[in-house]
Amino acid sequence: MSIEGELQKSDKCNVLLFYKYVEISNPEEIRQLQWDLCLELGLKGRTIVSNEGINSTLAGEPENIQKYINYMNSQPLFQNIHWKISEGKGQDFPKLSVKARKEIVSAHLGGKDLNPNNVTGKYIQAEELNEWFKTGKKFYIIDMRNDYEQLVGTFENAILSEFANFRDLPTILNKIDHLRGETIVTVCTGGIRCEKASGFLVQNGFADVYQLFGGIVTYMEKFPNQDFLGKLYVFDQRVIMGFNTDQPEHIIIGKCQKCGNKSENYVNCSLLSCHKHFICCRNCYSAQGFSFCDSICEMKTQQKAVKILEQA
Repeated sequence: MSIEGELQKSDKCNVLLFYKYVEISNPEEIRQLQWDLCLELGLKGRTIVSNEGINSTLAGEPENIQKYINYMNSQPLFQNIHWKISEGKGQDFPKLSVKARKEIVSAHLGGKDLNPNNVTGKYIQAEELNEWFKTGKKFYIIDMRNDYEQLVGTFENAILSEFANFRDLPTILNKIDHLRGETIVTVCTGGIRCEKASGFLVQNGFADVYQLFGGIVTYMEKFPNQDFLGKLYVFDQRVIMGFNTDQPEHIIIGKCQKCGNKSENYVNCSLLSCHKHFICCRNCYSAQGFSFCDSICEMKTQQKAVKILEQA
């Protein structure tokens, strides 16, 4: 099975995605151990450690990624992690960042304390969800990712969160209040956000809540071009990835914000104070490398340029 990213692939780099909710009494000590281990193995990426667990995306040579996995598997604290490995392009992260924080995924939950070690939705494996699709079982998929991630790919007929940041999770309640008695499956990139999202729904009276084990990336790997339409947004230099996207079954759902044509090319608004992430086809991306999310940002940039020229 081929794995594709938006940029050139490399067989000398793998990207490792994983998390584990587990009670950690000494997050700063674990943070230092993670830092030292990644430096020793030449890994780059982002790791967050907290009292509630660990969340990490790392990139490096395949053999060193495996050494990292071997080490983690040897630690009693980190048993039974679901490892997700994909091909990188060789420069997936510019540096290494390992931090200790209050949470490994931040969510503003209206003052409610929610630890997935105590409350979360039921797991559903990719194989079972695929069977639900095939048999026509009645259920509702809630895509718990940020709105800009959903632009390039999502499950067919999914209910989209439409929030700009996962911290806005409570806003989903009004949208799905009518589904309290229905079967719900929450989905996100690798599964970590759904640990809290599904638990949040359980806390708020939803009776039959599942979360996709291993996230969308696991489903796409096992069932490429089935049920999930488009590509998957990822938080590294690849930006998007897909499985077997050279096959005719692959459907492009992304649309250029400028002209409306099909595209999967993400850019950032050239106005630095905005920097909004949006889809812009290469035809609409200026030869100078500028692109603005709307006319207001473009006008502000032009006004700033004129002011600089007047002061010169």
